[in-house]
Amino acid sequence: MSKLLAAPPKPFGPEEFAAATSVSRETLARLKAYSGLLTDWNARHNLVSKTSLDKIWHRHFWDSAQLTPMIPPDARTLVDLGSGAGFPGLVLAVMLRGKVTVTLFEATRKKAEFLSVVADRLGLEVVVRNERVETAISAPFDVITARAFAPLPKLLGYAQHFASPKTVCLLLKGQNVGPELTEACKSWRMKVRQHPSLTHPFGVVLEIRELARV
Repeated sequence: MSKLLAAPPKPFGPEEFAAATSVSRETLARLKAYSGLLTDWNARHNLVSKTSLDKIWHRHFWDSAQLTPMIPPDARTLVDLGSGAGFPGLVLAVMLRGKVTVTLFEATRKKAEFLSVVADRLGLEVVVRNERVETAISAPFDVITARAFAPLPKLLGYAQHFASPKTVCLLLKGQNVGPELTEACKSWRMKVRQHPSLTHPFGVVLEIRELARV
């Protein structure tokens, strides 16, 4: 599994990402192709803000890739809720190519089309579901991921549809994680570990296991 460094150098581009994650040349090449496709599509469809696109290797790629070491080595399936332009799910599909089958839920048609194009171009084993998470048919996955999708109490309700007793949820959250956890614990039982984000001083990765309604 790739080793991630604790603090990013500046500026942060492909070479810095490679140094931080120890990815192979092939993985880096796929991410460069992904970056090019996102830049092209974003000029026409506004998939992400231009400000964040200018910092794609740090703000999007490394932020997503930091989840890689937290994924159990025996995991074979992963679902990403509200994938947007592919963060973190599509980046993880690149990082874990050949090891994990990734399913991406994205309700916006243009974003779902973009995800399908990138997955096809990069030769990734990815299933793109252009539908709303809350109306999807329940099915268990080994890993559930999400970033900037919904407040935690609501997000856990979505996640439960895809969780088994052994599922691990890896959720990228911001500075409101404390109040969100307090509120979520009123309705949910879970084992929680908080990992400081490697990309933002106020960010947190929530590692949640044994999710169940109170």
